[in-house]
Amino acid sequence: MTNLLAVSLLGAVYAGLFAWAFRTLPREEWQILAAIPRSRQSNGWWTGFNLTYYGLFTATGVTVAVATVFVLMAALKVPLAITSWVVLLLLVCAVPAAKIVARLVEGKPNTFTVGGAVFVGVVLAPWVMFGINSVYAAAEQPVVLGIPIVPAMAILAIAYALGEGTGRLGCISFGCCYGKPLAELPSWISRLFGTYHFSFAGSTKKAAYEGRLEKMPVIPIQGITAVLFVAAGLLGLSLFLEGRAVAAFVVVWPFTQVWRAVSEMLRADFRGGGWMSSYQILALVGAIYGLGIVLFVSEHESSVPELALGLHTLWHPGVILSLQLIWVAMFLYTGRSKVTASHLAISVARDQI
Repeated sequence: MTNLLAVSLLGAVYAGLFAWAFRTLPREEWQILAAIPRSRQSNGWWTGFNLTYYGLFTATGVTVAVATVFVLMAALKVPLAITSWVVLLLLVCAVPAAKIVARLVEGKPNTFTVGGAVFVGVVLAPWVMFGINSVYAAAEQPVVLGIPIVPAMAILAIAYALGEGTGRLGCISFGCCYGKPLAELPSWISRLFGTYHFSFAGSTKKAAYEGRLEKMPVIPIQGITAVLFVAAGLLGLSLFLEGRAVAAFVVVWPFTQVWRAVSEMLRADFRGGGWMSSYQILALVGAIYGLGIVLFVSEHESSVPELALGLHTLWHPGVILSLQLIWVAMFLYTGRSKVTASHLAISVARDQI
């Protein structure tokens, strides 16, 4: 009952968040969070750089994912130090991959791809955990200190689904990862989304300056992905908390990756050349690879997670500081816009003196 209540409350929070976000974030004023003056021009104006809501939601999504890993690993009684190493090593490898893969596929230096980061993460994750287990085994540490690979892969899948579901709100605010215009889609799809669509306002939205789709009804692909991923994550979380780690992984991981591949067909932004994009290939290969790892790793059944024990770890000072540091680092990494500029006039408000 406690597990069901926790999952239900989390679902209610997301339902409220999405109801607000889908109505609000396509608006023009929800792209730029702040403009920071940098250098003064001869005419008295300042040039500045912009901090975006994209960075805010992306940083929040990553932090949600990491917090999920900390909680669920602790629920399995995996020591905090080991979990911290897993998180650190995966972030160090996956975060740069978000920009590197996008540059290789799209040829653009100032864009990110979650798909590239996720692919690198899922490829490395089991080997990182095998390596950590080997180190502890060589040090003759008790077996209980090792990471149960299959439950840990389920945890990573759940964390990814919830994290990306949250981070997709950033795509709505920036107008990136945008869907095809309803006018170009089959009539039954146009009718289906005739009421529930996105229409991006503002010339600095990516859908406007790249896709020439400002104020045009487009399929709300970012919103659909957010809802599906969070729903999959919550279902996987329910299964995981019942001790059904394999089922949780099989439900969450293949679904999210296949949807990544399928959803490309409903997107209008540039995804690379060819009849099948590199991102679609990465998603499908990642789905098969992850399933192979989980289905062929032989290990004893893990114990049923203790959610209360996992939630308690969120009060650990090291975890609190780590989550704060990760949020700030990710916000600065993804939130500083290089494709928009700002020009600021700063003056004294004489009537307020």
